[in-house]
Amino acid sequence: MALAAKPSSGDQARGAPHLVFIPSAGMGHIHPFSRFIAALASQGAVDISVVIALPTVSEAEADHFAALFATFPAVRRIDFNLLPLDDATLAGTDPFLLRWESLRRSAHLLGPLIDGAAPRASAIVTDVTLASQVIPVAKNELRLPCHILFISCATMMSFLAYFPTYVDGANTDHLTGDVDVPGIGRLPVDYPPQVLRDPDNLFTKQFIANGREIAEADGIPPQHPARSVVYVAFGNRNAAALEQIREIGAGLEASGCRFLWVVKTTVVDRDDTAELNDVLDDGFLGRVHGRGLVIKEWVDQEAVLGHPAVGLYVSHCGWNSVTESAACGVPMLAWPMTLGDQRLVATVIRSAGFGLWLEHWSWDRESSLVRAAEIAEKVKAVMGDEAISARAKEVGREATKAVAPGGSSHRSMQEFLATLGSLHFYRGLLIVMRVS
Repeated sequence: MALAAKPSSGDQARGAPHLVFIPSAGMGHIHPFSRFIAALASQGAVDISVVIALPTVSEAEADHFAALFATFPAVRRIDFNLLPLDDATLAGTDPFLLRWESLRRSAHLLGPLIDGAAPRASAIVTDVTLASQVIPVAKNELRLPCHILFISCATMMSFLAYFPTYVDGANTDHLTGDVDVPGIGRLPVDYPPQVLRDPDNLFTKQFIANGREIAEADGIPPQHPARSVVYVAFGNRNAAALEQIREIGAGLEASGCRFLWVVKTTVVDRDDTAELNDVLDDGFLGRVHGRGLVIKEWVDQEAVLGHPAVGLYVSHCGWNSVTESAACGVPMLAWPMTLGDQRLVATVIRSAGFGLWLEHWSWDRESSLVRAAEIAEKVKAVMGDEAISARAKEVGREATKAVAPGGSSHRSMQEFLATLGSLHFYRGLLIVMRVS
């Protein structure tokens, strides 16, 4: 985790606003929180506490939080012991969805926990997955503004906010067809998270509930938002089937490119006990020795993408991955899943012009196995596409300007800090990160 240098405890301004952060679970959700916390803590203009749900889902999460508190000792930790989730109907559910549900069902305990924090909290910043539960606690119990750190693209935010209107108008409780989102246009039915087609799925129920709360938000700030190595990583939540892993390996080998490949075989890192030789073709590691590096450990992705040797990122299109790749000026080959927002995020890569998205590439159907020959072909094609490379560099320059003093992202943070001094109540201010 790349964090700024430690501020001294004396850097905290006397009487500064006290922000209480409530992240959810999953590294893709925790990373943006730690970055935002680090940026604010480095300025020393706010007092910060972070609510940590216990136990953490993965070792990566526990290590990440430990690094955050070690780097910023002035940031307070509030331990939040969740109620047991004893619900037989949820057997077999994704562990991160279960954690979100545990947090949501335990949210009524947050009021006394935050009310007892010292100094008194000025505002709450929480994850969108918890919006429908945390916003009412903040408003009705604590009388505090509640801000949502939205970690996906503006299209996904608009879709989330509009989806309850869509299901109400269609007299349904799930996704049944294309969706015409005001200000965005028509989204084909296979672009949003495909799990929304299942009305009984826990994600669908959470998504609609959070969308209803977000849709009633009072305040939304301005939405500002030489390469020879292929970096391949799909995130913990994108554990690939064995056959697809081997096709990826064969494709990388056939491409002739140097590569760094982070292999994940399970959703939760604690469960990932397989050895590389168990999942890769016999002799693969030997054949690519000196040209390809395959690992299973967590990596500092920002450091990888920032290395001048990296010329392509083959990604599942998590929003963190896309913004990091864009900021580093690295072209992308998009391979999203249908579980979350990834297909909608892939449209950002395509529309911004710094990568390629092949819509027929899928992870969810055995019949849609992507073969090695096509993987090798597309890797070489994007690596050799000068237009995509030039556009990626341009996007990287734009991102650098945005976060620099006076840039759009920097101004947005200053505007956010300015709202903390106001007594006006914002019911659900959305902090949006996006690539223009």
